[in-house]
Amino acid sequence: MDSDDENVEETVEGELDEDGLPHGFCTVSYSSTDRFEGHFVHGEKNGRGKFFFFDGSALEGFYVDDALQGQGIYTYEDGGALHGTYVDGELNGPAQEFDADGRLIFKGQYKDNVRHGVCWIYYPDGGSLVGEVNEDGEMTGDKIAYVYPDGRTALYGKFIDGEMLEAKLTYLTSVEEGKPHFEMVPGGSVYTFDKSTSSCIATNPLLADPYESERVYTAPSLVSNAGEGLYARISAGPQTVMSFYNGVRITHHEVDSRDWSMNGNTISLDEETVIDVPEPYNMTEKYCSSLGHKANHSFTPNCMYDTFVHPRFGPIKCIRTIMAVEKDEELTVAYGYDHNPTEKNGPEAPEWYQQQLKAFQITQQK
Repeated sequence: MDSDDENVEETVEGELDEDGLPHGFCTVSYSSTDRFEGHFVHGEKNGRGKFFFFDGSALEGFYVDDALQGQGIYTYEDGGALHGTYVDGELNGPAQEFDADGRLIFKGQYKDNVRHGVCWIYYPDGGSLVGEVNEDGEMTGDKIAYVYPDGRTALYGKFIDGEMLEAKLTYLTSVEEGKPHFEMVPGGSVYTFDKSTSSCIATNPLLADPYESERVYTAPSLVSNAGEGLYARISAGPQTVMSFYNGVRITHHEVDSRDWSMNGNTISLDEETVIDVPEPYNMTEKYCSSLGHKANHSFTPNCMYDTFVHPRFGPIKCIRTIMAVEKDEELTVAYGYDHNPTEKNGPEAPEWYQQQLKAFQITQQK
């Protein structure tokens, strides 16, 4: 990121010394369309400067004898940034990486431009991976842990490039100088990466999620004719992940082409995929690995759906509070059905939703 050895100078804007070399503050443009703006001393970069690369990325820092030294900031083309320590133009030492929204996504060490030692990877949903990376800088080994958003509950064991192969429940007790300390739970279940397919919801559908189990339970809903509902096992503040919404993965076309009675537990994951909890897995006796599908609808919800990267299920949705909730309070979400009729099939929303909407609109008018 700091080398222009393969670049050929095309133009120099600024002062030159008696040998025609950049001297003082100059802008040097290269044949690759990279550009460097900064201070030179007789043709070598010395002082603060910034590379602007052809792909939109940039590297800024302090140069000594043509090499970046000390703190430098590499900005990716998408706006993310890596703040690192450079020695002779290479990353060596502590570093932090941020996404385009300024959220921390990596913290750890680099050695010769490769991640090294104990590193942390942070997900936007609040979860994280921590462990000693391999020689390629990957989260691969048998001492890696996924830490849930509470910063305490963790799954510790063997991972390959960040994917959980075999892990057990543990609790993060402390972090000293970036290194985590865990307390293992004896005799616990073994968890593996188990992303669902269109026909298999989970290889062990009765293995509960340890984080979710501490936060929610199911019981008869207070919503009329709604069956079971999802309840808070503990009090929680706003923006707390409470539950997970895993299921089989089907297409939007499949959902749209079948009867509404089959879509009671469907939620859109992305433009291609819908998560569905079909019969008989809508019954906790058959499936309790995740319980997010038990949250009922409200036009004044206390929770929302959010995206989540789960160590066992992969990309799914979660139930996240939007306000403080009390212990034993029912958790509700806004299902977000389309209120407007479609050209072919009439209203997208099912009948019960339309009835609740009318009742809610009447109460709002009072």
